[in-house]
Amino acid sequence: MTAVFGIFMLGVLVFVHEMGHFLVAKTNGVKVLKFSLGFGPKLVSKKWGETEYLICAIPLGGYVQMLGEGGGESGEDAPLTPEEIERSFAHKTPGRRIAIVAAGPLMNLILPFLVLPIAFMAGVNMPVFLDNPACVDYVVADSDASRGGVQVGDCIIGIGSETVESWQGGNLALISAAGENILLTVERGGESVELVIRPKNNGLDGLMALGLFPVEPAIIGGLQSAGPAQKAGLQTGDHIIEISGNPIRNWFDMTALIQAGEGREESFVINRGGDLLEVFITPEKNDAGKKLIGIIKGHDVELRSYGFYDSIHKGATQTVDLIKLTVVFIQKLFSGDVSSKNIGGMISVVEFAGEAAQTGIAALLTMLAFISIQLGILNLLPIPILDGGHLFFSFIELIIRRPVSIRIREPAQQIGLILLLALMTFALYNDIIRKFL
Repeated sequence: MTAVFGIFMLGVLVFVHEMGHFLVAKTNGVKVLKFSLGFGPKLVSKKWGETEYLICAIPLGGYVQMLGEGGGESGEDAPLTPEEIERSFAHKTPGRRIAIVAAGPLMNLILPFLVLPIAFMAGVNMPVFLDNPACVDYVVADSDASRGGVQVGDCIIGIGSETVESWQGGNLALISAAGENILLTVERGGESVELVIRPKNNGLDGLMALGLFPVEPAIIGGLQSAGPAQKAGLQTGDHIIEISGNPIRNWFDMTALIQAGEGREESFVINRGGDLLEVFITPEKNDAGKKLIGIIKGHDVELRSYGFYDSIHKGATQTVDLIKLTVVFIQKLFSGDVSSKNIGGMISVVEFAGEAAQTGIAALLTMLAFISIQLGILNLLPIPILDGGHLFFSFIELIIRRPVSIRIREPAQQIGLILLLALMTFALYNDIIRKFL
């Protein structure tokens, strides 16, 4: 079911993208021959007016075929008639062709401005700590942060030249600093202290990638099937507050106490909706000898919904932030400041989209917006065969006042195809490594 939801969401994004090309082409008098969702053998085909609409077997993209993209309607080598020339994409001015090509990616960038406000009106489950001051409750031993001198109780108030007011703000500021030494300004004991972090981890997990964690109560986010915790009757959302008489301040206190125990039955006091319950659990050892009770960390979350105007503002702000972060990520990726292991392919897209679809409408729309932005920006990269490559050649034509020679365009498109296939193969490899190895 996850895959079905994921493929459906991908189809929506492809439809929005191709509809951009289609509408602007029609507005500029270009004849559209085919509008296809997917590639390969056709599954469904229907001709309305002058356009054939198709759904094809491979749901990994789509296309709009316009008259003049390589000959007349009869084939690649067929010459255009005078009537066809009037409606040919290739015979439109560079400015009109730029508008038609750019419309697809721009539709992907516009979509989040429309769907994110709906998500905020419906209500978004937000971890409470994201809007709290970026105060450190736990520092991972031998992490980038611990080596840089960060201590429990420090409150981060600045990263580089940016002021940090919340944990979320710190995460956003760190993306821009990826691959560089990080100047961290913390408030410690009422004084401002500057620390230099030299990260070995160029991941995109924000402050947590440095080994810093906020106040995180020991709240259960998930249970291992038939694990010790589930057998004892624990439920998702339970808050563990005491183990064998020892108060639990956070998730890390809990895991440390479980590991320090002798593996015998322990008393767990939990808060479930305001009621205190006591259960008894015997940890089990895994193959590495680690004691586990079969729970997954959860976050203290709250459902936040907004009014009409506030939702529009929140949606627009988050869209702009996501666009900025995507651009920064691509820049850092090409400069080598961010690991290429962060590149995900269709498996990741379908999996994440499907999981979001099953979580709720707000999560579905948020994921839809996130993927739409990435699709739009990636398509604007000046790589031949992508929309950005077509735009690049059209802008050159505007400057030199003549079309770029076919002897240049054809090899460039072949190189672009090779690069695109290589990128897709690498992303698929990353997906397989993450999921199966």
